[in-house]
Amino acid sequence: MIQVQFMKPFYTKLSDSKLRLVFAYQYFSITKDEEIFHFIPIEGKEMIVDLNTMQVENLSEVFVFQRGNRFVRLPLYQLLLVSNVHEYLTPIIENVSTQIKPSQVEPLYQFDEEVEGIVRGLVEENLSRLIDNALESRNEALFHDLMVEKAKFTGGYAAS
Repeated sequence: MIQVQFMKPFYTKLSDSKLRLVFAYQYFSITKDEEIFHFIPIEGKEMIVDLNTMQVENLSEVFVFQRGNRFVRLPLYQLLLVSNVHEYLTPIIENVSTQIKPSQVEPLYQFDEEVEGIVRGLVEENLSRLIDNALESRNEALFHDLMVEKAKFTGGYAAS
């Protein structure tokens, strides 16, 4: 198993809702088979975290660790799966999250009155068409059910 021995970003940058963590020599080390390997920035050197979803975005980035003349190459997704990197990453993200204003992070879902108005109009039109079809087919039970449904939807009153 791979254990993170030390992990401290050399540089952090917050832009919009993305947090970039850049690592350099001596700022990241892992233990594999009881041997310490130190990070070397020859391939990947940064993690990009989306603060809205709290997900690491650049999972294909390859981190390289060295001990003497031996190297360990780990794609970021694998490092996240097989090590305790979350224990080190979580406090870093939480520290940055407490420093930013809520307005800097976009909500996952935004309320859009125009879209909701269009959807409400379409649902009302559909209910009206279904009511017309129930009347044409002389299906009184369906007609009453649809009128109750329309009343619930529009906030009106319908006799049952």
